Amino acid sequence: MFPIISPPDSVQEVMAQYRDVFCRDEGFEWVSRYVTGLLISPNKTVQGIYDLQVFPEDKPHPSRRAMHEAVFEAGWEAEQLMVRHREVIAPAYRGRGRAVISLDWTYAHHERGDHIHGVKRRYDYVQKRMSRYQTVLTAVVANRERFDGLDAFVQAPSFAQEEKAYLEATAQIPVERRAAGIQQLIEVLSYHLHQRMYKKVTELFLEFVQQLEAEGQFPETDYVFDHGVLSRPLTRYIEQCGKFWLSELEKSRNVQWKGQWRRLDSIDEELRSQHPEAFREVMVTLRNGERRTYWAFRKVLRLKRYGKKRIFMVHREADLSDEPQFLVTNAFHWESTKAIQTWDHRWTSELFHEFGKQWTGLEAAQVRKEEAVTRHFRLNCVAQSILQRVPTDVSTSEKFAFAEGKITCGQRVKAIIREVFRNLLTLVKHLFEGGKSCQHVLDMLMPA
Repeated sequence: MFPIISPPDSVQEVMAQYRDVFCRDEGFEWVSRYVTGLLISPNKTVQGIYDLQVFPEDKPHPSRRAMHEAVFEAGWEAEQLMVRHREVIAPAYRGRGRAVISLDWTYAHHERGDHIHGVKRRYDYVQKRMSRYQTVLTAVVANRERFDGLDAFVQAPSFAQEEKAYLEATAQIPVERRAAGIQQLIEVLSYHLHQRMYKKVTELFLEFVQQLEAEGQFPETDYVFDHGVLSRPLTRYIEQCGKFWLSELEKSRNVQWKGQWRRLDSIDEELRSQHPEAFREVMVTLRNGERRTYWAFRKVLRLKRYGKKRIFMVHREADLSDEPQFLVTNAFHWESTKAIQTWDHRWTSELFHEFGKQWTGLEAAQVRKEEAVTRHFRLNCVAQSILQRVPTDVSTSEKFAFAEGKITCGQRVKAIIREVFRNLLTLVKHLFEGGKSCQHVLDMLMPA
């Protein structure tokens, strides 16, 4: 990979809008270099990004510690960065068609990162094995043209089971044999304190939505999420804000059907066998422009704890032989087409997760402290938005023929690399014109 002489112009142009979040000019330059490294470095760790940095000869070469301190320890606030980030990207979603905010979470795996903040060893239901990972909560806003991360943060793990097991084990020791009775009391109180401090995913998302609505940057957006995020406090708050929400429902959920409480899957089975005509064919244009045919049934039903909501039962196959998908919303006037289109925006969260893991090192950084982990994740959001704003033309290279005239992430990364390469060539040209030897230039760009 090419050495980074300075952050490319496309990165500096966007990062200039975040300048007042950071303290000193030197620290801001380090952050810009770090974001550039997140986009183009094959090694997304601090050491890997630092190894690509090249500085002018008239300045002392700073150490890796300088980058670490500026990015992860300096006095700028990660929360303030995301507030400014949402201000920067919000205009791209005003007057540009319908926008939807998707709430979701993913696992950031760190098999050797026992001491990284938020990492715990738990069962991974995706990989179906025990593994070490962080639970990363994300919020993504999307329209037909683009999508941007609104925030990414780690859910602090709960060790209540381990603490309770320890307390139960030590409680079996007779009091007269325990010299540290006060310590035992402190441990019991700490256990109850940790239980009160622990926040579920639904509670964290509620706090985030409250903050987002208080900022008022996305006044026309609706919300979409899966059944793992669905909670009564969250939906109640969204409704109080005058907005609509759409969620997936588990097939085991009970709704009131003809005066009886019945599971959704049993109702779907009854309709398929006795009234297949109830599923109407709908042609839906998805977010990427693709047109698909679905068969959907819709009805306003009473859902336990949520009251009357509009329920959708959606099939992909004309013979209704596939597994149905159940959706619920507070928008009583939505037709099946709009519900399916809204649900399609939920998959932008998956694209954001994939982008973060494959392109910007969501799982690569080995920083340990909570503040450092939070800053890394939120700089990932900034890097992802920068990449979508990189000016580039449709590539005529055979390498990108598969894109069929569309600009891909790979082409945008290539555009940034070309800027970095141009800065490198400019420096080399200047050095050769100054009479420097090839060995001198080589030692400067690639120290032994």
